[in-house]
Amino acid sequence: MAENLIKPENLVYEKTNAMTDRVLHYCPGCGHGTAHRMLAEAIEELEIQGETIGIAPVGCSVLAYYYFDVDMTEAAHGRAPAVATGIKRVMPEKYVFTYQGDGDLAAIGTAETIHACNRGENFLIVFINNGIYGMTGGQMAPTTLENMKSTTSPRGRDIKTMGSPLKISELVAELPGTYYVARHSVHTPANVRKTKRAFKKAFQYQKDNKGTCLIEVVSNCPSNWKMTPVESNKWMEENMFPYYPLGDIKVPQ
Repeated sequence: MAENLIKPENLVYEKTNAMTDRVLHYCPGCGHGTAHRMLAEAIEELEIQGETIGIAPVGCSVLAYYYFDVDMTEAAHGRAPAVATGIKRVMPEKYVFTYQGDGDLAAIGTAETIHACNRGENFLIVFINNGIYGMTGGQMAPTTLENMKSTTSPRGRDIKTMGSPLKISELVAELPGTYYVARHSVHTPANVRKTKRAFKKAFQYQKDNKGTCLIEVVSNCPSNWKMTPVESNKWMEENMFPYYPLGDIKVPQ
């Protein structure tokens, strides 16, 4: 009986061809898997799968080459924008994106990120911000909120000694080389749709050779936040979004 229901007119959800059949390794409730899916759907819907190259450095997304059915390459920790710069300059006709976490992009790779954006390198930076180092043990990241606890800030982030959380999107939006900068999330269906639309816009701007696009995705980290997925989404809404408000930060004039 169930087999009779599997018809095209009854389908509301199916796998995108821009992702492989590998099972995702991400923790239950993590936003990485949904962000992957939206990026892959954008690539498929724009019909650029065969012309897309992705770069993933060290971090939770280190195994992204298992999941995206596009050409992928690895980069050293924090160096994805440098690798993307080389690839895009050698093959300017390709669609190039980096996929990076906050520790990678905003700490170890701060220089690469800032200078790529300042030069206006024509590729997309996907920035997953969950306010903590995920893969390497839950350490404090540049985006960790004030008083937020981590393995290296067990009493909470102290602004006086540890500085304030970096608002990377606002920072790079001030640079002349960035063309489109936005911050979204993937914790509700409505926000998921907005994130995919932002990815599609960014690829279109890349086609038009407009400069660097950066899409930040504020996400949760249930494992390192020591919460259930539901609790982590609620905490994210109550604590992350007030400091990292969602929406467009720099749009074409």
